[in-house]
Amino acid sequence: MGQTISLNTRRMQCIGAYLARPDGPSKGGLVVAQEIFGVNAHIRAVVDRFAGHGYTTIAPAFFDHVETGVELGYDEDGFRRGRLLVGEVGLATAVDDVASAAEAIASAGRIGCVGYCWGGTVAFLAATRLGLPSVSYYGMRNVQYFDEVPRAPLLFHFGERDASIPPAMVERHRAELPAAEVHTYPAGHGFNRDVGADYDAASARLALERTLAFLDRHLATP
Repeated sequence: MGQTISLNTRRMQCIGAYLARPDGPSKGGLVVAQEIFGVNAHIRAVVDRFAGHGYTTIAPAFFDHVETGVELGYDEDGFRRGRLLVGEVGLATAVDDVASAAEAIASAGRIGCVGYCWGGTVAFLAATRLGLPSVSYYGMRNVQYFDEVPRAPLLFHFGERDASIPPAMVERHRAELPAAEVHTYPAGHGFNRDVGADYDAASARLALERTLAFLDRHLATP
């Protein structure tokens, strides 16, 4: 359904991005913020899925600032390289890339952001810094930025068995961001990723239903 394109960024560097458009009229635009594994087959499938639900969707390849075409697996080496690349790129650059991607699909209508893991925190910052309605899946770095005030609606998804995001951290989201929606699921970290042991089909399905309802309210509704 989608295609790889070249995306101009605010840092005067072109990076890759995966773009998919709906078959019919667009309900709005959506920027997908990747995990630490790059814009790999899973992230491309996520983009295609949202396009199938009516949204013009784009996933900028954040790691292209360091190394072109990174697609990592979910093994020990993939985690190690992903963490190194995340450290080199940084969240500020990733948020700038979200802004560039949003500009690239501006003709689709209202624009939002959905992010996963590291990208979950990118999505949170897209709401505080860019004013984009955003959905954050298991962003373990969110709490570091609670001094920033959201400028757009937020929806959070967390796994109840996520060792990297304990219940107290989830409760801080509820306490410090009372206007946001916060949902938990009987699953671990990465429960939406339909490859690997962390996948939980029932939780992923319910989270997607809630995500689509959120997007329909804040992007598709006139």
